[in-house]
Amino acid sequence: MLQTPSGGAGHGTAAADTGLMMSIGTVLNVLRDEFPEVTISKIRFLESEGLIEPQRTPSGYRKFSPADVERLGHVLRMQRDHYLPLKVIREHLDAMERGEAAPLPTVGRQRDGEVGLEPVEAPAAARIGRAELLAAVGIGEQELDEWESYGLIAPLPDGVYDAEAVTVAGLVLELGRFGIEPRHLRAMKAAADREAGLVDQVVAPLKRHRNPQTRAHAEARTKELAGLTVKLHAALVQTALGVRLS
Repeated sequence: MLQTPSGGAGHGTAAADTGLMMSIGTVLNVLRDEFPEVTISKIRFLESEGLIEPQRTPSGYRKFSPADVERLGHVLRMQRDHYLPLKVIREHLDAMERGEAAPLPTVGRQRDGEVGLEPVEAPAAARIGRAELLAAVGIGEQELDEWESYGLIAPLPDGVYDAEAVTVAGLVLELGRFGIEPRHLRAMKAAADREAGLVDQVVAPLKRHRNPQTRAHAEARTKELAGLTVKLHAALVQTALGVRLS
């Protein structure tokens, strides 16, 4: 498992001394052991947001140092485990680089000896604008409009997108290289909606509970069930195709 970086982004310095510079494809393979849903598009997006600064070869190819990979792992872990927006993650990492004590923000705290979470406003999910999404994935307005028409990606009510839209868009783009068009993915979207509905049905009583600690537990249970449904879906597809992905 990747460990929390003890220093800064590195900008390739450590690897320049050891010759351990990695391509973005190699970095993707390293990260997928812990983050199976990470994509090249997500890595490029995090770079565009200033979370990492890999070196560039004279021909423009990205080269990542071990410190860059550790930093990426730290960013992905804070998103996955703490639901922190990128701005907060960046500020946390910058504080670490300055040698300051930088405890992670929490969504609750104990009070009066009570065990559990005190409900407070949770940090907002990372969000990006339409232009940022297009740039991160490398697509045009027409492609995004088409994907939205099939329900594969949808903006939030205020017109921006959840950062996870970058992952979805990257995967749609990669599938397109194999001739799988957005219209072919409607069945997958419908299946995902049904699976999400099943998870929602299970956790709904917890979300409505009067006890704040029980409601907080609903989020953890949702993550757990979501992970299990994703694994089951992958296993069923692999079984149907008679292949192993790992």
